Amino acid sequence: METLDVSGARRACEQALERTKGAAARSTMITVTAERARREADDSDGRRRDGALLSPLDGVPIVWKDLFDVEGTVTTCGSASLLERPPAPADGALVRRIASLGMVTVGKTNLSEFAFSGLGINQRFGTPVNPVDAALVPGGSSAGSAVAVTAGIAPLAVGTDTSGSVRVPAAFCGCVGYRASHNRYGENDFRALSPTLDSVGLMARTVDDIRLLDRLLAGTSHRQPARPRVVIPAGEWVDDCTPAIRAAFESAVDSLRGGDVRVTTVRLASMERAQHLIDTYGTIVGADAYAAYGRLLGSAGIEPATARRLARNAGAQEAVEPLRREMRTLRRQFAAELTGSVLLCPTVRHEPPRIADLLGSEATYDAVNASTLRTTMVLSYLGACGVTLPMTGRAPAGMLVSAPAGDDDVVLAAASEFERLTSCPSASAARREAAWPS
Repeated sequence: METLDVSGARRACEQALERTKGAAARSTMITVTAERARREADDSDGRRRDGALLSPLDGVPIVWKDLFDVEGTVTTCGSASLLERPPAPADGALVRRIASLGMVTVGKTNLSEFAFSGLGINQRFGTPVNPVDAALVPGGSSAGSAVAVTAGIAPLAVGTDTSGSVRVPAAFCGCVGYRASHNRYGENDFRALSPTLDSVGLMARTVDDIRLLDRLLAGTSHRQPARPRVVIPAGEWVDDCTPAIRAAFESAVDSLRGGDVRVTTVRLASMERAQHLIDTYGTIVGADAYAAYGRLLGSAGIEPATARRLARNAGAQEAVEPLRREMRTLRRQFAAELTGSVLLCPTVRHEPPRIADLLGSEATYDAVNASTLRTTMVLSYLGACGVTLPMTGRAPAGMLVSAPAGDDDVVLAAASEFERLTSCPSASAARREAAWPS
């Protein structure tokens, strides 16, 4: 290997590329863009020497969920059925914007096929290794993005979140995951699963790293809002959690109260009505997924679990019309019920399941997938933005801070404070463990 600038972007780039080859990163990447990464890192080091950095994140490695077009690479959507499509002729809009900040694209990360699962299992490209325990699912669909952050490949990763696809893997893998409000960074330009519910999501080891990238992309000042009241939703969102998850959540809430955060438990009619509609009529994401990919049923390469769930939603467009009719009303009601508050609940109600326990039974696989997404899915339907933070406990788990659509600055500021009060990893510790130019 050539001699590197040990204090700059090229060193961080080489560290990131080397980590893509390690056992901890097995099946994390679908494509590694080494040539591009080295070119972008060298350009960054040149700007650093000239005192002309493009942004505070100039030279920082980043990875992309393989739903985004990166020039010269095939956008697989995690499916063997799309491997023969031509490479993208150009970067997508968000990829271009992040490149304009000087960030270094290391590659594209693995995901649940078509982003249509909360478990992160991928039988074609392999399942990314959960950093806590390789026997456990990493969560999905942005599994590779979460593992890339925790394995130190890149300190920042871009995913997508439809029903929980950033928040769930972040919770299961022990990092921070942020679902932005719909179109916060402009019109979505990744391969859609559900245009109704899709949002961009960011992953990092700390909230402040996410806030920095969000500020650069959204153009907000991130003025510190007044400390919000914290609302815990009464009912199944906490009551149905396993004992271990509930204990970790109660401990985190105690830490917040110890930091003089006002916490109350409130019954939210909007959440209860939304959950009733989903339980009665099915999911919008299921209907939209069939509209997007149902034509591929019977094609070679589609995984059995994906095909089964697509086929089940063949007639769902008409079935979910009651959800579509009430969605705007319920989103307005949710915002009114939370005025001046953020919502707090466990991200997932149970511990990450074992991969081996899911692959032998279709019924178990589908039931666990549904339970994994149950909390985040209803919040997506209500349009919520949210940040999941790691909770300390016997198993990897997340505490989810949510707010109505458009209240991203509020939810990010609250999450940053809650991260401090619950003793999550510091930014300095995270940056020592992940590739970051110095």
